[in-house]
Amino acid sequence: MLKFHLGRINEAEIVAVYSGVCKVNAAIAAQVLIDLFHVDCVVNAGTAGGMEESVRLFDTVVSERMVYHDVAEDILTEFHPWLKENCFTADPRLLDAAKRYKEKTEYPILFGVMATGEQFIEDEKRDGINQKFAPLSVDMETVSVAHVCYANNIPFLSVRTVTDTATHRGIENFEQNCEIDSGRSVKIVLGILEELFLGVKNSENG
Repeated sequence: MLKFHLGRINEAEIVAVYSGVCKVNAAIAAQVLIDLFHVDCVVNAGTAGGMEESVRLFDTVVSERMVYHDVAEDILTEFHPWLKENCFTADPRLLDAAKRYKEKTEYPILFGVMATGEQFIEDEKRDGINQKFAPLSVDMETVSVAHVCYANNIPFLSVRTVTDTATHRGIENFEQNCEIDSGRSVKIVLGILEELFLGVKNSENG
């Protein structure tokens, strides 16, 4: 069962939920979160595999564009939600807050494409995904949450810290680094939200 945790950052109400692994679990959690709490935005935090060769262990990737790597190209454009192109995009205001936070932190943060699919990526599939989508990272949840948020007109951003790469690959690296990376993603999300709320407060004060 999903457990929701309520709190505050400054004067803003926050709801956190652990979705579990894979697209359907993440999509369910996102829709229930939206329906029950009527949230103003959704920020997805977690871990990912690094795809581009320049991506290193413990780098954090922030989404600009998000693509399914295991869904036929015309599914999202010829059918609901009838996208103009085969990808989802991050909310500009959330992305701007993330870029402001990057200027203040020592954590290495990258901005670019994230890919999502229902599988742990090993060497035989890495090249094909890289050639087709050129993602910085790959995970099993991000795009499904972006999909739900798009359908509900909810601003969305994803923040993923890298547990394994082409050089440091395999499930053993994921398991070894998952806890550290998850904690780092949470810290970065909190920093981004503080930047977001600071920006909102400054605009209200003129």
